[in-house]
This record gives sequence, C-alpha cells and structure tokens, in this order.
Amino acid sequence: MAQRLLAVSVLAAFVSVAARGEPLEFERALQQQAKTDETWRAASDGHMRMEKITFRSRAGDLDIPAFVFQPLTDAARGSRPALVWVHEDIRGHLYEHYVPYIREATARGYVVMAPEYRGSIGYGQAFYDAIDYGGREVDDVVTAVDVLRSRYRQVDAGRIGIIGWSHGGLITLLSIFRNPRMFDAAVAIVPVANLLERLDRKGVDKQRALMDPANRFGGTPSQQPDVYKERSPLFQVDRLRIPLLVHVARNDEDVNIEEGLPLIDALRAEKPFLAVTKIYDHPVGGHMFDRRVNMRTWEPENNPEQRDSWARVWRFLEHTLAPQLHAN
Repeated sequence: MAQRLLAVSVLAAFVSVAARGEPLEFERALQQQAKTDETWRAASDGHMRMEKITFRSRAGDLDIPAFVFQPLTDAARGSRPALVWVHEDIRGHLYEHYVPYIREATARGYVVMAPEYRGSIGYGQAFYDAIDYGGREVDDVVTAVDVLRSRYRQVDAGRIGIIGWSHGGLITLLSIFRNPRMFDAAVAIVPVANLLERLDRKGVDKQRALMDPANRFGGTPSQQPDVYKERSPLFQVDRLRIPLLVHVARNDEDVNIEEGLPLIDALRAEKPFLAVTKIYDHPVGGHMFDRRVNMRTWEPENNPEQRDSWARVWRFLEHTLAPQLHAN
C-alpha cells in the first residue's frame, strides 16, 4: 500500500500545482510516466507480452495512448476473449496495483487493452486539459474495441468485455449504456453513479473544479441538471442490454453507499436478468478493497472480501464470454 499512497500523494500534488499552470510539473509527470511504463514492462516479463500503442479516438480530436497485454503464447485467429481495462481516478493512469490482476487475466487467456483516456496524467498539458468527464473520455475508451478487432488477430470480435473501477466504473457503465451492443459483458467495481448526489455531498465548487475545469457541462447541477444526469449511470439503467456485474462497499469513503446503493437497487428492480450485484458490508480498504496489493511482491493482499470479489469477477467473465455462448 505504501507505493499506492505515494502515487496518490504525487498525483494530488501534481493536480494542485498543474492547476496553476506550471509547465515544469507536466514535464515531471512525463518523466514519471516513462518510469511507470518501465515498471509495467518489468512486471510483464515472463508473464505476458506488453506493448504501448496509440490510437485515434473516435471523437476525432485526440490520439489516445494505451497499454496492451497479451498471453505469452500465440493462439488461432479469433480465438481469444478481450477486456478493455479502465483505470480509476479523474486524473489517474494505469496504476501498478493492477499488475497481479492483469497477469491473471492474460494467464486466463484474455487480451487486455488499457486506454489512458483524455485527462490522464503523464501525457502532457494538452492531453490533461482535454478532460471531458463522462463525455469524450467515454469515446476514447469505446474506440479500444475497434482497435482490438482491427489490430489483434487473436481477439474474438464477439467476446469483448469491459471492466473499470470508481471513475473507470462510471466510464464502463456509460460505455455500455451508450453503446448497448458493442461489448459482450461488463464489470463495474465501486462505480461513481450519480453526479447530482456526488456534487451535493462533496461540494459543488470543489468537484466542478476537479471534473469540469473547462466548463464543458455548461454550468452547475442546478443550471444544467440534464447534462449531469446524462453523465450519471444511475439515470441510464434502462439502456442495459448485456450482462453486468457491479460490486459496492458500505464503508466506501469515496463512492459512499448513499451513491452506490440506488444504482444497485435500480439494477435489481429494472434489469434482474442481466445485472449481478453484490454489496460488501465492511471490506478491508473500503473503496480500494479489491485492489490492495503488496507492491514489492506484486501479490494481492488476499483479504476475504478481495478474494471473494475477484472470484466472482472471473466466474462472471468466464461465463459471459465463454466461446460456446457466442458460437454462430
């Protein structure tokens, strides 16, 4: 957890200083991202094949960096399932605490693509300033499906899932609600669900400064409620057309249960045959419960709730992306 806490403190310091427009911080972030890339290469060695690519977002205005991880062994054309892996944090990137889980995914035969959507740190000021919370960042992530289908011959175009955490969970949900048939299964862990509730709870001015510095929303929630609802998964549940797994935690200090529980209730009421949900009462780590990792050994913390959550995730994905379910 020490490295995660360090990463968070560095991120917080970067956001604070970068908000004042100091270019030196962007240069430092670029250097830090290069180190992160090297860490991923080292962690991949002997476990999976890793490459760093870029692709043009279907929004048409930006090139998106992305990590791609593949199993070590080759497979027949169109034989492997794939996962689009969406990192957390408004100003985050693919954190190293995902190492054991992406290793597990590739060991299970998945091709994994992790897009560093607009607003992510480590790619310069223009990329940082392009943040579009719940907007074009979703286009960035969805474009990964086209890239997987066109560039990676092993990928089965009919077996592509998406998985995300926190803000990445929000992007995951908006991706499948806006593109009902593009993915074949989805997993959202402790997802941000309701911007109206979130801003009311955390402070409108503070949250708007973080998520919408360019005023792409066009105003506050009271001025533009429909915009905030369109970017809130809670209000899009009726659009669900594919199997979805959602986990939330009652002791989540970020996505409080008051934000997460209405989403669970809506899914259970409106989509009982598509949505699989689980509420963890008091998991170790709260918001981070399923991502706590020993950064020296790359091993998960393996507390009971973490083990249970990941076991459910893998079973869900193996069932929903199983080849026999997608034949013909």
